[in-house]
Amino acid sequence: MTLESVETIKFFGINDARSSEIWKRWDRVTSDFEDDFGTFVRQHLHNIVKEEKCDDGHPDSDWNPALRKIGANDDLRNDLVGRPEFDGRLLLKIPSRLSRLGSLFGHSANQPRKFSTAGATVFSNDHKLEEENWEWYTPDAYFPVRIRQVFQSQYQVLGKLGYGAHPTAWLSRDLKEGKFVTLKVCERDSLSAEREVAAYEHLNSMKTTHQGALLVRELYDHFQISGSNGEQLSADVLKAVLKHLLLALDFLHTEAKMVHTDLQERNIHFRIEDLTILEDFEKIEQASPSARKIDGDRIIYESRGLRMPKSTGRPVLCDFGEARFGKSSYTDDIQPYIYRAPEIILDIAWSYPADIWNVGVMAWDLFERSQLFNARGPDGEQSSLYHLAQMVAILGPPPIEYLQRTETSRQHFETDGTWKAPASIPDRTLDTLEGRLDGKENIIFLDFIRKMLQWVPEERHTAKQLLEDPWLTSV
Repeated sequence: MTLESVETIKFFGINDARSSEIWKRWDRVTSDFEDDFGTFVRQHLHNIVKEEKCDDGHPDSDWNPALRKIGANDDLRNDLVGRPEFDGRLLLKIPSRLSRLGSLFGHSANQPRKFSTAGATVFSNDHKLEEENWEWYTPDAYFPVRIRQVFQSQYQVLGKLGYGAHPTAWLSRDLKEGKFVTLKVCERDSLSAEREVAAYEHLNSMKTTHQGALLVRELYDHFQISGSNGEQLSADVLKAVLKHLLLALDFLHTEAKMVHTDLQERNIHFRIEDLTILEDFEKIEQASPSARKIDGDRIIYESRGLRMPKSTGRPVLCDFGEARFGKSSYTDDIQPYIYRAPEIILDIAWSYPADIWNVGVMAWDLFERSQLFNARGPDGEQSSLYHLAQMVAILGPPPIEYLQRTETSRQHFETDGTWKAPASIPDRTLDTLEGRLDGKENIIFLDFIRKMLQWVPEERHTAKQLLEDPWLTSV
């Protein structure tokens, strides 16, 4: 391989001897993967509600005593390793080098697995398979990973889990630790990969006892190589998801000083403890090889899904490829289009409250199963003009002082704050759109949403404040 073929690989692994992480159905791993994550949530997340005991209104409140002990006495860390109530975030206080992890957990002499190609379906060269269907796909940009390949003399590829617009994802085994890891192979010269690695390194460098740190995905290793339509979420399930998400955001915003910028349902993943799901994947790949296409010295595999777990663990916030940290405010474009905060559209400097707006719109969409803002014009194309018009319908006109922060506002608003752009204001409000709840529950739910959907970023409630909201804490 030439130097021009250097790729980035990231391992999202299991840093605890008794618990493991799985990214939803494991058939989609990154934020830009096509998936049916929403269906997965609706079918299986109710298990979390049954398992959670949130005595103080915060998820995982029963972890507080142990977390405080860790913060007070670093010598207790080794004694806590292996306890089922702790996961990889226990290692926040431990250098995240593999040599250190090895000394904690010990090394097992696992030999590389053998895989046969006999009986595998082989597609013709003119058949486009998975990532080949992207318009921007070129063989040079995607590293040709092979099943049974071993990287760094440690990580053996067991099978392909999925693909995204730019990375591919592979279930792999850490031969030294005897653990399953997810291998995310990014495009050559990927800015998103560099940004994500930097974000994880920042998180791993922190010493914290914040509960939200337990709900943030952890980077296991990284290195260079050469060469939603469904049933509606119940209120209880949505509350369980939001409690974990807001706790994770409180950690990111207050301690990590990080803005996630890409909050969407497929970036909330789950932990499981049933490792037989991963073991079964490995056995099936050995017995029945994945379908593939052979193009010269390159093999493109068809993804293989994992069987559904009987129950899911706590949700964790993942994918930091678009995260920003190190500054008090930013000005570049961020966020999924329909979740984009008004300050992004109006070219106003943004910070942590942009994530809060994102949560508010996403929470509405998940619960109501309809988009609060479709951000599209009559031609069906995404449009900031129509997006703002829809915001005015829901929020009313923005404060004049807010509009004075940017010259861009003059394109859409008069100096007195009235709407002047050609797009008409839709006749819709939160009250008329919300149709699932009645009485007091309807009132406090809409109040909860309004605390996040405010024109002025400083007027949005923080993640910590939202965790104490009456609707979120109501039974």
